[in-house]
Amino acid sequence: MQPSGSWPPVECRLPAKDQSASSDPVDGQPAGDEPAEDQSASDLSASDLPAERLSRRKRRKAAKAAKRAANPRKYKRRRRIVAASSLSVALAVGTGTAWALNRYVIDHVEISNVKEYEAKQQASASNAAKDYSSSNVKTTVTDSSYTGANGTVKVEQIATGSGNNTVTYYVATVKLTDATALKSAFANNQFGRNITQKTSTIASNNNAIFAINGDYYGFRSSGIVIRNGVVYRDDGARAGLAFYRDGSVKIYDETSTNGQKLVKEGVWNTLSFGPSLVKNGKIVEGIDDVEIDTNFGNHSIQGNQPRTLVGAKKDGTLVFVVVDGRDAGYSRGVTMTEAAKIMLEQGCVTAYNLDGGGSSTMYFNGEVINEPSNGGERGTSDILYVEKLS
Repeated sequence: MQPSGSWPPVECRLPAKDQSASSDPVDGQPAGDEPAEDQSASDLSASDLPAERLSRRKRRKAAKAAKRAANPRKYKRRRRIVAASSLSVALAVGTGTAWALNRYVIDHVEISNVKEYEAKQQASASNAAKDYSSSNVKTTVTDSSYTGANGTVKVEQIATGSGNNTVTYYVATVKLTDATALKSAFANNQFGRNITQKTSTIASNNNAIFAINGDYYGFRSSGIVIRNGVVYRDDGARAGLAFYRDGSVKIYDETSTNGQKLVKEGVWNTLSFGPSLVKNGKIVEGIDDVEIDTNFGNHSIQGNQPRTLVGAKKDGTLVFVVVDGRDAGYSRGVTMTEAAKIMLEQGCVTAYNLDGGGSSTMYFNGEVINEPSNGGERGTSDILYVEKLS
């Protein structure tokens, strides 16, 4: 695959994409169209601004925002609400209404101040992240890279194919000086179910230079959730991904272990979604048949979809990929096998699929650099990020 041009992506766009692409939810998510900021069509219309002052990427986003403003009922925010068809079923049966609201809409806060909770847990276990406050390393940021005491981040846009077969994706190559520099944060600084914020909001609140959406742990009650060395949930259910303090990244069976044991073994973060895409440098068999969260209200993760992927090279370099989709002529999305091939081409020996569809978001240096399929960011439970050091 050949890069589509130099970063930023505004310089490497393909022919104008079809604005009528679908925004149906997938990847185990309730529907949740979340347009960016509330601005009028006149404020954002690309035709009202000098062309030389607007990149193609910004003009495209302005056109989308104007379309949303012109038809607000179609694009109104549906924060944390299950797909309309699912709620219709619940309402029809009557007794399911309260269950549906409780399951998909109402916040269930288990920990109200995560940062405070983590600090106490890390202090008692001597398990805190490395402190860079005394470092003399100069922080440097460009349009496509970051260098700091905690590591380096390089982002690029890649496009392949042509016409309706075009696939566009964003790659972040991350080299950390210490594995604990890869951090996680939760929406609203709270842990629990149905608590969401936009990836960019969580990232900004945590001074992130780089971030991607996480595994949307808050949509389910199972799985092993370890973040920043602290166990938040311990209910093994599937194949998970573990990031260790020594820099190694491993796919593991959640049902064969437990959270405390993993922390003692050096696990810093876990992800619980899937499926596993690449293991020991080879594509995992059967990934085009796997479904995640097939309970009421969910949607298939299969077919050509937007994707969020994470992987690691043999030397410990981390690779994060967000594939845009549902937009003929710009990016159709990819299948699970195609996603695995992308990670192999990036040099990964281990790779894992995260929550995708409208959730797929990559953030760098203060802005979302991909184009989420909902026409704007969708709320999510959590992010993975690298902090911007001053």
